[in-house]
Amino acid sequence: MDYDSVADELYALRPEEFTAARASAVASARTAGDRELAARIGALRKPSLAAWVSNLLVRNSPGEVEPLLRLGEGLRQAHQDLDGAQLRELSRRQHALIRALSLQARQLAKEAGHPIGEGVQREVENTLHAVLADPEVARAWAGGRLTRPLDAAVGFPAVAEGARPQRPAPAPSRPGKKASEQQRSRLDRARKEAEAAERELRGLRDEAAAADRAAEEAKRHVDALQRQVEELTGELERIRSEHQQARFAERTAREQARTAGRRAREAGRKAATAADRLERLTSPDA
Repeated sequence: MDYDSVADELYALRPEEFTAARASAVASARTAGDRELAARIGALRKPSLAAWVSNLLVRNSPGEVEPLLRLGEGLRQAHQDLDGAQLRELSRRQHALIRALSLQARQLAKEAGHPIGEGVQREVENTLHAVLADPEVARAWAGGRLTRPLDAAVGFPAVAEGARPQRPAPAPSRPGKKASEQQRSRLDRARKEAEAAERELRGLRDEAAAADRAAEEAKRHVDALQRQVEELTGELERIRSEHQQARFAERTAREQARTAGRRAREAGRKAATAADRLERLTSPDA
């Protein structure tokens, strides 16, 4: 039993399961005689719903973590060097990527039994903006143990149409041509990473949409089968009732047949006795 494994297990739980599981882990650490570990576990805070959703995205979509971190690095560096048009393009990609990730997080929360509203989704988006803008926030998010939604201390300011960003004064000792080549290289790298992240997200969104359609189709099929089961159950009950009535009618008919048979045999004996008597009376010797 170690702190990191316990923390990972706790923050992978649904919010309503966190407190009881934490208490159980604290008790286990105390039973094992590790008071320091028990104290560290007891200090772990229950995540808010938005923090839990952000952690859920990290844990269930690990392929999104590294591309987003790399994109954040590229954006932070590119923001210092690029012109207005380039910054507007990267800003557009940034917002499209964050929106797609927040929608993915919302779908994951729904599948986990915790549908979220627009307010919580905005908190998740703010956390993702902070991930792109702040390396410390990015590391905290990638750990999957957030307890609250995050905001960047310094974000990427919006770039208005036609505006030109302020450039830092170039260092005298660095040649302009070399700086320009480095800028283009960073731009190309940032663009490629953003495009790769967008392609991957489009694929994930398509998969999620296909899964939703399959789930709806499966539900319609289940509903249709349930209706058939109800219809067949009703038909079975009707047939069972008719079967019981038929068995009762059969028993009644057999009893009537036995009674009629006894009466017929008795009538036959009486007829034979009467015939014998008539024969004796009509005999010449009588």
